[in-house]
Formats: sequence, structure tokens, C-alpha cells
Amino acid sequence: MLDLLTIKKFLKNIDNVNLDLIEGLHLSKSKLYMKIVRLLYKIEQEVITPDYIEGILKETHLFKDVMLASKPHVIKVSSKSNMVVV
Repeated sequence: MLDLLTIKKFLKNIDNVNLDLIEGLHLSKSKLYMKIVRLLYKIEQEVITPDYIEGILKETHLFKDVMLASKPHVIKVSSKSNMVVV
């Protein structure tokens, strides 16, 4: 929040800025969820972990600049299934 106040002070000190056009500062409140379904529970005899998923996302060009707000959640579909939902 301190960064937002610093930006607000800076903008108020610029002479050619119309202060009526500056909206109130706030952090983004939107949440985006990505659901990956139907992955095998074991890959090369290792169980899929959140760290494994993060590693895959970091190597994928589409998610190069994406920052995760929390660890991915890996949930086994059922005790008898070999599939997971991330």
C-alpha cells in the first residue's frame, strides 16, 4: 500500500495532470483461477506435487511472466483413480 501512496503523491506534484481524472488507488481485487484436469497421478514413478506443477508452468512460454498467488493444489480424483485435478 505504501507504493500506491508514493505514486499518488508523485502524480499530485505533476503540474500538467488533471487531478479530477485520477481515480482512487486500490489493489486489484480480481482473482483468476486455472483448472488443469485429468493429469496422471504418477509421472515416471513420482507423485505429482505442487512444486512439479510450478516447474512446468515456469518452463511454458505462455506462463513466463505469471506469478502464482498461492501454491497449486493437487487433488487425487478418488482413492482408486490414477488421475488428479490441479
